Amino acid sequence: MNFTKFAFIATLTLTAAALSAQTSQEINQRKENQQDRIAQGVKSGQLTAAETGHLEKQETAINKEEKAMRAQDNGHLTKADKSLINKQQNQESKRIYRDKHNSRVQ
Repeated sequence: MNFTKFAFIATLTLTAAALSAQTSQEINQRKENQQDRIAQGVKSGQLTAAETGHLEKQETAINKEEKAMRAQDNGHLTKADKSLINKQQNQESKRIYRDKHNSRVQ
């Protein structure tokens, strides 16, 4: 194998690894942002205790599912796993918004 082909393959491999790590960082950052939004809703009184409990329960379920997905693939998330987690986080984000902007307050 000549050096050019080797360099090209190495670059592709490192790029794929970096994209995978970036996606995991995005998932973690999104979890943190959603927790911050829930905490802000509690602090401002926009979220009731029941709403907060429900949101936290949903967050815990997503985290457990992510952990199980990682356990199946030696600590990694497949593209399908990442897509599913993203979809679940989108749904959770909508629930947070809905609960914070309804008429119920603490």
